[in-house]
Amino acid sequence: MKIFTRLLSFIRGYWYLLAIAFISEVAATLLGIAIPKLLGNGVDAALNTGTNTFLFFSVNDSYAFLWWVAGMIIFASVLRGLAGYGRRYFNEVVAQKATYNMRNALYERIQRLSFAFHDKSQTGQLMSRATVDIEVVRMFLAMGLLGLMQTIMMVLAIAVMLIVMNWQLALMTLAFVLPVSWLAINFGRTIRPIWLKVQAVMGTMGTILEENLAGISVVKAFSHDKEDSRKFGKQAEVLAENQVHAAKLMGINAPTMALLFTVPTAIILWFGGHQVADGTITIGQITQFILYVAMLMMPIRRLGMLVNLYSRTISSGQRIMEILDTESEVKEKPNATELGRVKGKVTFKNVNFSYSEMGAALKNVSFEIKPGQLVALLGRSGSGKSTIANLLARFYDVTTGKILVDDMDIRDVTLTSLRKNVVAAQQDVFLFSDTIKENIAYGAVDASMDQITEVAKAAKLHDFIMTLPDKYDTWVGERGDTLSGGEKQRLSIARTLLVDPSILILDDSTASVDASTERLIRQALDKLIKGRTTFIITHRIPIIQNADVILMLQDGEVVEKGTHKELMAKGGVYKKVYESQLMLNKDEDEE
Repeated sequence: MKIFTRLLSFIRGYWYLLAIAFISEVAATLLGIAIPKLLGNGVDAALNTGTNTFLFFSVNDSYAFLWWVAGMIIFASVLRGLAGYGRRYFNEVVAQKATYNMRNALYERIQRLSFAFHDKSQTGQLMSRATVDIEVVRMFLAMGLLGLMQTIMMVLAIAVMLIVMNWQLALMTLAFVLPVSWLAINFGRTIRPIWLKVQAVMGTMGTILEENLAGISVVKAFSHDKEDSRKFGKQAEVLAENQVHAAKLMGINAPTMALLFTVPTAIILWFGGHQVADGTITIGQITQFILYVAMLMMPIRRLGMLVNLYSRTISSGQRIMEILDTESEVKEKPNATELGRVKGKVTFKNVNFSYSEMGAALKNVSFEIKPGQLVALLGRSGSGKSTIANLLARFYDVTTGKILVDDMDIRDVTLTSLRKNVVAAQQDVFLFSDTIKENIAYGAVDASMDQITEVAKAAKLHDFIMTLPDKYDTWVGERGDTLSGGEKQRLSIARTLLVDPSILILDDSTASVDASTERLIRQALDKLIKGRTTFIITHRIPIIQNADVILMLQDGEVVEKGTHKELMAKGGVYKKVYESQLMLNKDEDEE
């Protein structure tokens, strides 16, 4: 009920629309119940066994009364159709508005969660919750919410009609409502964990499919398609088994409920037949009884479908709420300060950090960088270079210690203002399925075309763009696959120049590009670095030698710090690495 109540909270603000749908539902139900009564009276009129009376309307002529009954049935059916349209339309409007809010809330929550959450989450599972699970909730809000009310109203209204007509026959008939209702509710309890498993497996399949499509070139290169197909097929088999199990339960439940309702029909024919023979009730009344029992079967049988839909909704709602209830490990303080444009001073004070309980990624790291300085980060893989970059942009929060920008603790400022000043231009450039223009302007959506062109020229990308058929409006394709590695890197540089950050974090890996492309990238980098505090992860000799500060990292610690000359004179770890490894990577056309 807690999950159900929270799902209903998304309807808040649309109660008036739901009220219109409910009124339409009541009208459709009452009109539907009136039709069997009219038919029964018509049968009695035709056989001359009734009083030719409906509610307060009475006619002495049976022939005229039959015409009136026929007209009223048509009129009631038309009104019922209009009321049914109103119910379905306003129901769907409420469902769409509620799930619109839910989708946005889920998307915003996923966007705001820290890297730590996304490190542990599967993309397919998140996509499944944002699409399949929310669609299940929409279906319930559109069909199940008022459907449950309609079922209750229909059962109560028909029960009253049956009791008024013949209380003995009514009690015999209604005695079957409780066991059938219990069967429907018990069925919901049984099938709910199965639907929960189905939703989870669908998420896993989505993850496998997403990873396979994203890495299709690797799959083809290593001829791994058969193994991946088997992996996907295994999950598809689990999904099929659970859905078949659910279908089996539904297949048993539906005919069982139908069988239970054939018994009261038989009772009506047997007991009611005797009462007709005795003159206690009329043929028209027993016709009404049979029609009402047939109508009663529909909401009771529908109860099984509603309980099934409710079970799926609660399972989906549970998965949605798990995301909405997840708190980001990187939280913005309620009174966080807006950080204006900073000068670029960066200070790490006794910073310790761990991604998990496996071990520390940084250990007691302390350093101070002055505005505009170029900082080269050196060290083996896993030494902590990327961790420093991630902590400075506050993708993660330090375990202990402080990180200051212009002497302000980054935990005291808003995330948006921090990340306008601190931008990470990663070597693994991600581009969106959009135009080159929109990808360049991704971080500055209000940028003019002149500004976009200016940064593209500075990034040595403009001349290439002008050779394309649609120039800046050229579609780059999913993940920018239509561009080369060097072109994507230069586009990333243009994107960063347009944001114009005070502090830049750069992964300068150019090992996968040719010499001429590397030269263009290096010229673009010179433009990008100029006048900014820059942290660059690199093994290129010119940058290292010209760096204002070199941070030599080893096992999460800064083991040496200084300029190239200072560290070479010191004769420590840096000199050994420089002479044994860095010189091997020296550029052939070093300028």
